[in-house]
Order: sequence, then C-alpha cells, then structure tokens
Amino acid sequence: MHPDRCPGVLRPWLAADGALVRLRIPGGRIAPATLLRLVALAERYGDGAVLLTKRANLQLRGIAAVAGTVPAPLVADLTGAGLLPSRSHELVRNVVASPLTGLRGGRTDLRPVVVALDHALCADPALAALGGRFLFVLDDGRGDVAGRDLDLGLCALDGTRVQLRAGRQHWGPVVPVADAPAALVGLARRFLAVRGDGPTVPWHVGELPTGGAALLDRPGDRHPAVVDAGPPAEPGRYRADDGRRLDVLGVPDGLVRRPLAERLRDAAELVVTPWRSIVVAGTSAGCVGTEAFGIVGAGADGRAGTHGGGTDDAGTAARGVAGAGGDAAVTRGGRGPSATRGVVNVGGEGAGWAR
Repeated sequence: MHPDRCPGVLRPWLAADGALVRLRIPGGRIAPATLLRLVALAERYGDGAVLLTKRANLQLRGIAAVAGTVPAPLVADLTGAGLLPSRSHELVRNVVASPLTGLRGGRTDLRPVVVALDHALCADPALAALGGRFLFVLDDGRGDVAGRDLDLGLCALDGTRVQLRAGRQHWGPVVPVADAPAALVGLARRFLAVRGDGPTVPWHVGELPTGGAALLDRPGDRHPAVVDAGPPAEPGRYRADDGRRLDVLGVPDGLVRRPLAERLRDAAELVVTPWRSIVVAGTSAGCVGTEAFGIVGAGADGRAGTHGGGTDDAGTAARGVAGAGGDAAVTRGGRGPSATRGVVNVGGEGAGWAR
C-alpha cells in the first residue's frame, strides 16, 4: 500500500505553483461570511480562488510554503474562521451527505447526523489514524450520493430509520437515525482494529480481505426501501419544504472568487455539493435578488431566458435551458415541490452550468 498523502492544512501538497491545502467541511455546509473570509485568505496567500472539490470540500492553492509548511498566520486565520476545529483529526473529517437534506425532499434530515458524526470522530483519539481519503457517505433516501464509492455510510429508509453500509458492496443493520453516528464511529474503530498496524495496512474498507463484511457481525441484504441511484441537485431555482426559495448555482470550473462570494454573503445558508455547485438557502426575504445570482433573462413573470450550452475547462458539457416557467413549472423526479430551471452563470466567471 502506498503512504497516505491526502493533503490538509497542516500537511499541504507541494505543487509546482505552490502549496495546496484542503479544508474538510462535513456535509458541505459553510456560512456565507466564512466563505467570503476564505476567499480573502485565498487572495492574500494563494491564487485568489477557492476550489470546490468532488467531495464537497474546499481547496486553496498557489500558497508560498517554507520547509513543507504553509505560513503560520494562514493556519491561525483558518483556525479562527472555524475551518480547522481539530488539528489532530483534520484529515479524517470526510463526510459527504445529500446536499438538499433538511431543505427539500429526502426522507429525513441528516444535518444533525453530520454534526454528531463529525463531533464523535474528532472526540476519539484513535480515529485520527484513519486515512485522509476514508469517506463517510450519508444518503437521505433520495439516492443522489448513494452510488458513490465509500468506506462507511448509510441510506435513509424513512423518517426514523437508516441502513448502515460498510464498503460499497456490504449492507449492515437497520438502526434509528439518532443512533447512526455512534454506529458509524463503532464501525470505524473496528476497521482500524481489523486492518492492524504497520506501513502497508489498508487505507480503505474495500481493501480488507473480505471488504466491509469483516466489520459486520452479520452482513445483510440491501433493504428494499433503499434508493441506490438518484439524480443530483441540478442548477436551478427550487422551493424549499418550508416555503423558502432555494437556488442551486453551478460554479464554472468549481472556482469561487470574490464577486460570487460577495453576492452570497446575505444568504441564510450555503451548502457545497459534490458536483461543483452551491445550494443557496433562505433567499425568500429578498436579501439577494435573482439578478445577483446571475440567472439570465429572468423577467417579471419569473420565466428564465435562454443560454447556450458550452464546455468548461474540465471538458464537462454545460447545459442551457430556454423558456422555463414559474416556480411550479417543473417537477424534479416526482419528489417534493416543483422548481424553475433557471439558467445560471455565476459571478461572470464562465458560461452555462458546471456539470
């Protein structure tokens, strides 16, 4: 097995253009003021942009490093912003969750589970030995993240129960939602015990001789209620379950710079998705207008204009939508309220939707 080189703040990746640091934000949730503060740090120490990763984390790059470390004032600023709550466990706070959980659709609100799991991980000294890419994936029953590679995770069956997972292939017991964080931490401890010690130990559950089965007393079958594949939250305008407006903004190339961060500063809540987009919640009070999000051609009748498709730098096709109607115009997958498929070009930094 190769050594764990996954970067963090205290263990940056040293690239040709400077150091790269990765910030774990479990469940993708970040306060608007914190994102703006992070952009300011990227401008001061790095290349001026914050990159959204495929695990809904954040990266800064182009940082001057001395003796393999980034400047101490940057570490202090990140700590002061709440982005480095545990120096010993910074690399293991890898938790992906359904981005719209608790906001729109889904079978249960997994936000409390994310918070409790993060706290439990950081509270156990032994779990600092998990690899920097050991991943927890929590799906709220809609299936949007259920198909991802994972080490440990769960899928919601209804409002009160989830089924645990150990690796992609093995299914564990059904437990109450409230018991899920402790159960996942217990499986993580068992993984460390099963893999043993030494320089060649496995970093992932799937690398164990019997995969996730080694962690489960009685591996079971997937529950019939599990949805193992569902669409991601596509860019557009939605109505939250509580009536607030939601906007899912595609971020071209996954790069957040100051213009976008400032436009989002008055939102109630932001959630970074694994698809290089941002969920913006709490805009019904009018704190941020439609035009501030760069929704092209949205007129007084709520109809969106036309935007041509294109391709971003990663070679991913961007999609344009013409003539979408008002908030009740489109129903997504038959679940939850309807949504308008607005056309998004955020921050003037690229055209179309980053997919």
